Amino acid sequence: MLRFMPVGDSMTIGSAGEHTWRYRMWQHLRATHGAPFQMVGPRETLYNKATGAADSYEYADPDFPRAHLAGWGEGWYHLSPLIADAVRASRADVLLVSLGLIDLGFYTNAPQTSENVRAFVTEARSANPRVSMALLPVIPNVRAESDAPFAREVAAFNDLLAKTTANLDEPGSPLLLASLPHGYDIHTDTYDGTHPNAAGEHKLAAAFADAMHQSWGVGSPYTSHLAERV
Repeated sequence: MLRFMPVGDSMTIGSAGEHTWRYRMWQHLRATHGAPFQMVGPRETLYNKATGAADSYEYADPDFPRAHLAGWGEGWYHLSPLIADAVRASRADVLLVSLGLIDLGFYTNAPQTSENVRAFVTEARSANPRVSMALLPVIPNVRAESDAPFAREVAAFNDLLAKTTANLDEPGSPLLLASLPHGYDIHTDTYDGTHPNAAGEHKLAAAFADAMHQSWGVGSPYTSHLAERV
């Protein structure tokens, strides 16, 4: 049985009233994986904008395995120290990681963020030497349209992420760099220029699903499910 752990920032944890891309991924794997699997992680909640804390269970559809390791305002900087314990406790086999926007926006530049990626991979492997990781590049958000230095940092980090992924890839613990979500448009696939709406959730899930199918033979392409948006 494969155990998948979604790891990410506000785009992954989601906020009260949303489905989240985690839900879309679970639906996709349930329909196409063809073998038992679990969604695992030490957290289950959504971010609650009313309280400013991750204390909500108000999913648009709460009837799915909600486990994850994601946090509003958290990045590689925050989750690298937590990943070993999370992998060890959950016995995660596959990490689906979407991080970096928060780091580059508030904490670290592109090279520093890349070093935190390396630390994350090392810590994850210390808990499970055969763990697999699919990593999503940073999607430039609305800030990148008006803040040229920030946009350059995002582009520089994505280049470094590609190199880091290639350098750290191992046969027994593969690292996979997914492509940016096909056709993703922050003006139509988000509700605020950063956080995904229903269409964006599907495209984020598709980026991971298609990469895993193409590289690892997991499940099937996500394209057939895009028409099922709700």
